[in-house]
Amino acid sequence: MKTKELKNKKSDELLNLLTDSRKKLIELKISLASGKVKNVKAVKMLKKDIARILTILNEMKITS
Repeated sequence: MKTKELKNKKSDELLNLLTDSRKKLIELKISLASGKVKNVKAVKMLKKDIARILTILNEMKITS
């Protein structure tokens, strides 16, 4: 997800998106360990999305 899209969302939506992303990451790691996942880049991209969400949440905290 792009940063511009994330900045337009409210903090509640971002928190929900964060929890969903973390759940997906756990599931993806389990699938990767069992050898079911072919797209290894998905883990890296999901981690970056989580980092973007956390960064925007921290920016919202600082400005408020």
